[in-house]
Amino acid sequence: MATASREPFASLVLYHAFKWSVVSPLFHAYFRGRIYGAEFVPQQGALVVVSNHASDFDPPLVSCAVGRPVAFMAKEELFRVPILKQAIALYGAYPVNRGAADRNAIRAAISYLEAGWAAGLFLQGTRTPDGRITDPKPGAAWIAAKVQAPLLPVSLWGTQAIVPKGSTKPRSVPVTIRIGEPIAAPCSTDRETLAAVTQRCASVINGLHDLGR
Repeated sequence: MATASREPFASLVLYHAFKWSVVSPLFHAYFRGRIYGAEFVPQQGALVVVSNHASDFDPPLVSCAVGRPVAFMAKEELFRVPILKQAIALYGAYPVNRGAADRNAIRAAISYLEAGWAAGLFLQGTRTPDGRITDPKPGAAWIAAKVQAPLLPVSLWGTQAIVPKGSTKPRSVPVTIRIGEPIAAPCSTDRETLAAVTQRCASVINGLHDLGR
């Protein structure tokens, strides 16, 4: 399936403006952020970014670390807010109904990939208390197979401590992001192939996570 080579210019401008004015200073100064493996990120073309998930801060931190816009699912309520909905749409967010399997969100992810974006998906689908992946879902591998886009494994270490249970204020805790080498798209969508690629992604991400700070 043919895809575009690059995100729209307006989205690139918004991404870099938001990254360098807000996300990067927050990541490097407040969270004492470290990034390893940035050289593995393809800077053009469709890319399925898969990661662990432990905090609401994860999507912008992942996008900051890979150095290009990453389209993530966002709760549909945000798209009911005037101005905000246009801004987050330009940044790559697309709505998802978190209460049910949302085929529209899957179609949106595929459409972004076909337009040359990187699309971000959390491999387990939900947050885990320690940041490790214990029950990876095959959705990311299925989407990668459909578009024939490589998967990029990303590990976030420390984000589960940013807002501990019972707190509302983000804490200044150390955060480390490690990026692995791209994994080729599955050659088919049969269950065994998707399971093997999904497990490989999970193993790589957990291995990177185990390296710690």
